[in-house]
Amino acid sequence: MHAPPPLSRRSVFLRFALIAFVLLVIVLAFGYVGSWLAPQRLTAQRMVNQLQANAGVFPGYRRNHAKGVCVAGYFDSNGQAQTYSVAQVFSPGRTPVVGRFAVPVGNPYAPDSSAPIRSLALRFAQANGQQWRTGMNSMPVFPVATPQAFYELLQAQQPDPSTGKPNPAKVGAFFAAHPETAAFLAWVKTAKPSASYVTNSYWSLNAFEFIDANGEKHAVRWRMVPEASGDAVGGSDANYLDADLAQRLAQGPQRWHLMVTLANPGDPTDDASKEWPSDRREIDAGTLVLTSTQPQESGECRDINYDPTVLPHGIEISDDPLLPARSAAYATSYLRRTSEEAHLPGTAAATTKPETK
Repeated sequence: MHAPPPLSRRSVFLRFALIAFVLLVIVLAFGYVGSWLAPQRLTAQRMVNQLQANAGVFPGYRRNHAKGVCVAGYFDSNGQAQTYSVAQVFSPGRTPVVGRFAVPVGNPYAPDSSAPIRSLALRFAQANGQQWRTGMNSMPVFPVATPQAFYELLQAQQPDPSTGKPNPAKVGAFFAAHPETAAFLAWVKTAKPSASYVTNSYWSLNAFEFIDANGEKHAVRWRMVPEASGDAVGGSDANYLDADLAQRLAQGPQRWHLMVTLANPGDPTDDASKEWPSDRREIDAGTLVLTSTQPQESGECRDINYDPTVLPHGIEISDDPLLPARSAAYATSYLRRTSEEAHLPGTAAATTKPETK
């Protein structure tokens, strides 16, 4: 066997040039993603940094919706949504659920009355190994339509160092410059902190796509509607929501109906600040049944990233720009808090479990 002829100087130069070009492309890609080359470009890191600037940093906790409690139970599908989605979760029967109620604040020690909104996050674990994760809020509409506008809202709400509170002039200027916030402002004028997680409805806010057996797509939004009723405002106890939840679950499971709203042609799927008309067709897809609760510091929900873009076959994200932004910010928050948990006093590094989809 003859040895291959040595490469010419020109061939060697071209090969090194090609390798250098590939490395340069990789470096530029990382620079773009990390915002090194475009420091004003909005990134998940900047979004989460702003959340921290507004609320402070509480190691081991989520950067938003920091105060919460774990719940568990199941979703009992009645099969009514199968016409529109082949997702296994909609087949008749039960799907295990691990969830989390929360107050949308960055301070885990804030009183429950500090915000009029509640949130409910759920992870449905299908028998085929796929998961559906969703994060919902107890308001029918989101303030803004884009990640940039949400970032600017956070900036406007950053506390003034001299007062420790947001500057009303900056907040007012933001809302004046963003007329799309009108629907949210109309809702928030009458919103009050509820006395119970159990009596709230929870909206997906973002639109998604259900995929049927023929591969056709159906634009949808959904909400969880409680069987329990009540609109009382909580008492003076800073942690009344957890106590109320434990008391109710001690008396029996708590239930919500998963109501799926189907869009009409022309209904916006890329703007969470706009509600769909109330006459849209709705499907009662089944019943969420919650049976138990655990503290978030030790419950199963602690190590779950409730990324709303983790979806099973049969559900897809829409063109709403908030969805990929939420996914990226959630991942950033997750990595920060789990890396901190390993270094908290009295916490073994092994207690932080790796996230899986």
